[in-house]
Amino acid sequence: MPKFRSMKINTPALATHLMNQNNKVSQHLTPIGRFIRKTSIDELPQLWSVLRGNMSIVGPRPALYNQNDLIALRTTAGVDQLLPGITGWAQVNGRDDVSIQQKVALDQYYLAHQSFYLDCYILYLTALRVVKSAGVSH
Repeated sequence: MPKFRSMKINTPALATHLMNQNNKVSQHLTPIGRFIRKTSIDELPQLWSVLRGNMSIVGPRPALYNQNDLIALRTTAGVDQLLPGITGWAQVNGRDDVSIQQKVALDQYYLAHQSFYLDCYILYLTALRVVKSAGVSH
């Protein structure tokens, strides 16, 4: 999944929620990293993945290779059947502020209620959240 680099090169390969528990994400951000994360500009290169068919615009956010807890819960819930997305129901309902279990529950909701109208609503909410930097913990 392509992204603009917002973290320093020697940053531990941890999910944000784990990094927030162990050490501050902000100490690993590059000088411009805080801005590109707050504005979600670091997600723009993922449009290439959408064009290639590896991602969708709306769907559950891809898990990091080492997020075994999230991957296991998504597999059990059947959410792993969905194409990962740039934005999703869990992102507009908390982003970094929700637990792994809550994210999976929100992803399950999306799986059960997936529609063109829900996707449009998620895109609308995404635009609002990006403008307000809502749910970004760093």
